[in-house]
Amino acid sequence: MSGGLLVAGTTSDAGKSVVTAGICRWLVRQGVEVAPFKAQNMSLNSFVTREGAEIGRAQAMQAQACRIEPTALMNPVLLKPGGDRSSQVVVMGRAVGEMSARGYHGGRQETLLDTVLECLATLRSSYDAVICEGAGSPAEINLRRTDIVNMGIARPARLPVLVVGDIDRGGVFASFFGTVALLARKDQELVAGFLVNKFRGDVALLEPGLDMLRGLTGRRTYGVLPFRHGLGIDEEDGLRVSLRGAVRESEVAAPVGEDVLRVAVCAIPLMSNFTDVDALAAEPGVVVRFVDRPEELADADLVIVPGTRATVRALEWLRERGLAEALVRRAAEGRPVLGICGGFQILGERIEDEVESGRGVVDGLGMLPVRVRFAREKTLARPVGEALGAPVEGYEIHHGVADVMGGEPFLDGCRVGSVWGTHWHGSLESDDFRRAFLRAVAATAGRRFVPAPDTSFAALREEQLDRLGDLIEQHADTDALWRLIESGAPLGLPYLPPGAPV
Repeated sequence: MSGGLLVAGTTSDAGKSVVTAGICRWLVRQGVEVAPFKAQNMSLNSFVTREGAEIGRAQAMQAQACRIEPTALMNPVLLKPGGDRSSQVVVMGRAVGEMSARGYHGGRQETLLDTVLECLATLRSSYDAVICEGAGSPAEINLRRTDIVNMGIARPARLPVLVVGDIDRGGVFASFFGTVALLARKDQELVAGFLVNKFRGDVALLEPGLDMLRGLTGRRTYGVLPFRHGLGIDEEDGLRVSLRGAVRESEVAAPVGEDVLRVAVCAIPLMSNFTDVDALAAEPGVVVRFVDRPEELADADLVIVPGTRATVRALEWLRERGLAEALVRRAAEGRPVLGICGGFQILGERIEDEVESGRGVVDGLGMLPVRVRFAREKTLARPVGEALGAPVEGYEIHHGVADVMGGEPFLDGCRVGSVWGTHWHGSLESDDFRRAFLRAVAATAGRRFVPAPDTSFAALREEQLDRLGDLIEQHADTDALWRLIESGAPLGLPYLPPGAPV
């Protein structure tokens, strides 16, 4: 068997995804053949592999950190929330149905353990090391019996566990101690130690606490990673942007031309693949912000209606907020609007949905000559084509089948005046196409904006991944970390009562 490690966390959003990617990039730079793995992911931010399987986009990013092609083996179970109590269950890249949280944890999850362990074993037989990412916290003792992503795989696969804590939130020492103490004895044996994430300040001031933590738990700290801006690569959770009505604005480099270009993204419910706008935010002179009020569209040069897991619900939300009326008014005034996937469907004339919402026929915004019918089989594809005189590629993840009845062809959708629509995610990552699109938007908006001629989104992503690798190389004890990955699960570490009776 190859080496392995499970990166767990004291909480969701502790930094497991970026730490896993950082360890992967550090290892591959040492000549190690490494692969990522996350048994079960809950995310609306997904990706389509070359073989046509849907997986979490975070695992696709981690595969890029490993410089390998992502496959369904790296994320065998994906849960796509449809609300607070139900999710679409995707197994080995294919949707197998909707399920309530109670139904999933009440039996379905346990039946997937064999699939998960087989995928992990296949990866371990093919690579020098497999770096696994946990989910949430391993100390969610109410879910331990059906766990297939944290200690539920660490124990049968004999994986050492590194627990990551976000010190920027506060309470990291209590979180580390409590995480270990709540685990059963056999699970505690696998916890090798801790990694502090997002620290601001002088590490010397932290060291007495780390020494005390070792004395209390018998476990060492493998590093203290400093806080760094701009490392949230392919985040899993767009819900905190959309459902909380938060406004997130990108940092912007100085424009090449005289003007900046302002992009407003409607923060619709259950927003999916919000990373579609990352390539725009990487352009000098382009400001991207997420908005939820109609007045915030007034100064936007481009408004994007992004993808969503709940097209009809998002359409209703746009109407309730007054954003639908503002979008229709923009189109009448000849001001640019782009709809992507679910956003494209919303801009059409009619939606027939007996699959996602069960609402039957619903009127769209009527901005594009498109009628959409939801099919039970999901479309998963990696299309390649040309638009605006430039090559472009993307990926498709949707139940809606669009009947385009007019307008100019635009990827798989259409354009009418200043309104564009397509099912293609990721198209703006194609550099020449993105520049052509921004030039068209700027001309329509009357802005003297010039896209930078040399911005390479792929190169920027590589730089980000190298920054993650640098964090591990410079701020973790890499010798100790490699010994941990190479040697397997640690044994004989102290037991912290009371422990969970599992």
